[in-house]
Amino acid sequence: MTEASRTSEPSRRVRIIARPALPIPQTGPVRREAGAWRDRFGRPLTDLRISVTDHCNFRCRYCMPKEKFAKNHQFLAMTELLTFEEILRVAKIAVRNGVEKIRLTGGEPLVRRSIEELVADLALLRTPDGRPIDLAMTTNGSLLMKKAEALKAAGLKRLTVSLDAIDEAIFQGFNDVGFPAAKVLEAIDFARSLGLRVKVNTVVKKGVNEGEVVRIAERFRGTGVVPRFIEYMDVGNANGWRMAEVVPSRDVVAMIAARWPLEPVAPSTPGETASRWRYRDGAGEFGVISSVTENFCRSCSRVRLSMEGRLYLCLFASIGYDIRTMLRGGCTDGELEEALGRIWTEREDRYSELRALGAAPERSKVEMNYIGG
Repeated sequence: MTEASRTSEPSRRVRIIARPALPIPQTGPVRREAGAWRDRFGRPLTDLRISVTDHCNFRCRYCMPKEKFAKNHQFLAMTELLTFEEILRVAKIAVRNGVEKIRLTGGEPLVRRSIEELVADLALLRTPDGRPIDLAMTTNGSLLMKKAEALKAAGLKRLTVSLDAIDEAIFQGFNDVGFPAAKVLEAIDFARSLGLRVKVNTVVKKGVNEGEVVRIAERFRGTGVVPRFIEYMDVGNANGWRMAEVVPSRDVVAMIAARWPLEPVAPSTPGETASRWRYRDGAGEFGVISSVTENFCRSCSRVRLSMEGRLYLCLFASIGYDIRTMLRGGCTDGELEEALGRIWTEREDRYSELRALGAAPERSKVEMNYIGG
């Protein structure tokens, strides 16, 4: 049975959505330096994030609040999603042109049936100089106990698990479906026992879970798991974001430093989004992601492919380029490569930088469940 012929999540309602898209540029230069495409600010494309589904089994307040994504919310039809073969085709071309990291996201990627088959195909990709790509996945952890062994066997090396609190009342209030934090912690421990490297993402929202910061740091000290504390961002339109709800990363670092002596750590790779800190007693490290108070637009090297084949050049974009029409219209690999190169070469997105200057454009933004983090 082919992937396209399988049913998707059996209980969900689906519909065909005519989502607007940018046309593929037919003319223009392709800028390539040191083996990678470069945009108008000279930023290389090194990181491809692929959303494999718009469906999620959580209703987190900052991403898919219930009042906007109710039980009868209509998700995309399976035929609208890129097939694994189409995703792999884009990924191969991207890796040939400088991409070294691929992350699978959603929605919740583990609800996509047979996702380990896509992982296995992507794990075989090699950079032009023969190195394996850095293949990772972001998940809420709810299905990880069922899927971790298959993902490990398929070649996945790294996982990022969303965990916004350890306190059950706070955590279940965040996911809004009553899923227990204890189950996510169990899944993290299980993944680690299989040899998967694990990071934990915590979105810190003022008045809600800033009291969990030290608790999460303490839970993962000495385990090899790296927590990353993320400033609450204005991604999408559904979460009612307000600047007053942001806990600056410097405050998060201060909370942890008040408990344990810290020292900064140099970035491990160019364009790394997290500022790293380690405990002086050798118990590991954590990171903070400060896209609101200390934006990193000038080093952003990421592009995002939505589950229906739209290519987004910024997490805060409102519209993407229609790659799926090319894929299903009989284009050659050369034509697809040329199009992707032109799209990146024209890129000049820097939303967070403009927001800091008070000059960010007023526009509708793509939702987090559609584009991934």
